[in-house]
Amino acid sequence: MNVREATADDSQQIRSVARDSVTDSYSHFLNEKAIETALEQWYGEDIDERLTDENALFLVVEDDDEIVAFSQSELVGDTEGVGRILWLHVEPSQRGSGIGTRLLVRTRKGLLEAGCDQIQAAVLAGNEVGSEFYAGHGFTRAAEREIDIGDDTLTEHVYVESERETGDDWRALEEVMENGDTLYVSYGEPVRGSVAPFYTTYLNADASRRYGWFCGNCNSLDNAMDAMGRIVCNECDNKRKATRWDAAYL
Repeated sequence: MNVREATADDSQQIRSVARDSVTDSYSHFLNEKAIETALEQWYGEDIDERLTDENALFLVVEDDDEIVAFSQSELVGDTEGVGRILWLHVEPSQRGSGIGTRLLVRTRKGLLEAGCDQIQAAVLAGNEVGSEFYAGHGFTRAAEREIDIGDDTLTEHVYVESERETGDDWRALEEVMENGDTLYVSYGEPVRGSVAPFYTTYLNADASRRYGWFCGNCNSLDNAMDAMGRIVCNECDNKRKATRWDAAYL
């Protein structure tokens, strides 16, 4: 998996992911005409302008050079420093794999690096899965606003990231199963690999007992670390270099 900033060349694949995601998530409370209007309004001919807007952050997730998810965010206000995640879309066939959490972590990081002091997220009121996603990752519902889709006016819930103590890690834990046991991958604690990051994995939900490492390239826990801090994934050969001095590198 590779997360990167979107370019104008990605517009067609972004439209495709958006169509699949919106149809799957919203068809139970939006009719076909409203969905088509929404897709044209949000991802129509002006999408190239949105992708290059200096006050926007578009990130895409690639799997084998195919975009399977993307996030669209905006920077709100010159002095308030608010970063608002407008949309986080994942291909329905890819949901449940942790892609959404990884994308949320990278989107949050990008907004903080852009100077945002507060992270918000917007979810249409009828999207219960989306609301549960943000609530499960430390966001609190703080307000409502109305948005227009064609001739229709819909309610949108605004979520705000809960305040954290200074130095508190943003772990964003995701449950994975390994040999019948539940483990917890912390997408907020990555280390760089040669192909994709490795993520710290814990034995318990309060992240007090470390298990090992989760490969962000192939989603495998079959890897090993040596005394120098090198990690090698036995499934895809993703590697992390040594973290301490090693004469072998001379």
